Amino acid sequence: MEKIESKNHISVGNRHAEPLFALSGKVVQSDKFWRWGDDNLLPNALSLMSRRSTTHRRIINDKADYIAGKGFSFDEHQPLLRALTEQANGEGDTLRATLFRLAFDKALMGNAFLEVVTDERHSFLSLYHQDSSMCRVARDKQHIILHHNWREFRGEEARQLPLYPLFEKQEDGTLRSMVHYKDYEPMFNHYGVPKYIAGMGVSAIAYKTDCWNNARLDNSFQLSGVMMIDATASDLEAEQIARQAQKHFAGNPGAVMFVVREGKGEDNTRFIPVESNNEGDWSALHDQAISDIVIAHSWFRSLSGLDYSSGFNSERILHEYEVALNTVILAEQEELLSPIKQIITELLGINSSSLEIINRPPTRSKPVYMKVWEARKADGLEYDEQDERQQAFLSEITKYNVTKIN
Repeated sequence: MEKIESKNHISVGNRHAEPLFALSGKVVQSDKFWRWGDDNLLPNALSLMSRRSTTHRRIINDKADYIAGKGFSFDEHQPLLRALTEQANGEGDTLRATLFRLAFDKALMGNAFLEVVTDERHSFLSLYHQDSSMCRVARDKQHIILHHNWREFRGEEARQLPLYPLFEKQEDGTLRSMVHYKDYEPMFNHYGVPKYIAGMGVSAIAYKTDCWNNARLDNSFQLSGVMMIDATASDLEAEQIARQAQKHFAGNPGAVMFVVREGKGEDNTRFIPVESNNEGDWSALHDQAISDIVIAHSWFRSLSGLDYSSGFNSERILHEYEVALNTVILAEQEELLSPIKQIITELLGINSSSLEIINRPPTRSKPVYMKVWEARKADGLEYDEQDERQQAFLSEITKYNVTKIN
């Protein structure tokens, strides 16, 4: 059985800050499913980590948004394709919204689950995203088990669906199946592993450095140190002094040490601050962690808003978007959309090959209302104002709405 450690804390840096993620509860033992992580709670740990690491979460959000695209193009002579893109299921979700959730789960956990619903006559098709944290692979490797709380698994509360292309009839008369997307990783057969797996440690560092800065603000940037208390003070006075000192001087990133000293005719109660000049080290550590997070995600800084402080460079953003489009985005889109197109063709009996995701860059070097000949003129290329093909607007000419016309 594959194991991914998730029960141990990821905790670095100051001892006062809480761990990046900490999950408690018994390890569920069952012969009905394959555990996802050593304690079967790795999805919970990954989800909690994404909610506590700022840059890590931003990259996951952005990747999912770019992969989901800006809508769909399809053959206008296929009204069923239009109907499916506008409403993919009975809950009113668009196909784009469903695809975004699949892309988000896959970027976050390395796994995503799509529920397919139809009937025996294939008179309709609904596509539902299922929260990956609620799904586990059954022991027979032919089913997915869904349960609302894997900390306390009860078989009678679980729902089991077959893996596509198998369908099984449900109590409501529908036929249902599950598509399991997973990122390949050697030695792991039942679940995928997120691409950023090597960056979990640096995500923890970025989180801890943020906690350290927050603690300094909470402490009003007061220096921690040693509190000297005169031995002649009463217990009540000593307790009041300790509480006051703790309120004003203690807390992350340091603590106050209390020392009782016998006086010699004078009051020895005083606070001795301990100076610390490690701000530069912490700042460098944070910056390095952020860079490593981006690398671990196979992503780009300008597409995550990390370089906006140094100026908005639209050319760099467009360049990195083009690289991301051809190295990450299109491949992920193909992986997510291919099973959906196959399902549409098999169940609805229509040609779904025209269904494609529309991609647009985050910024444009030319406005979309420019015509082709105007864009070619602006780029110093040959142009013909009378050419019918060059009368089209830039927003109309390509599937990906690329901003430069060659």
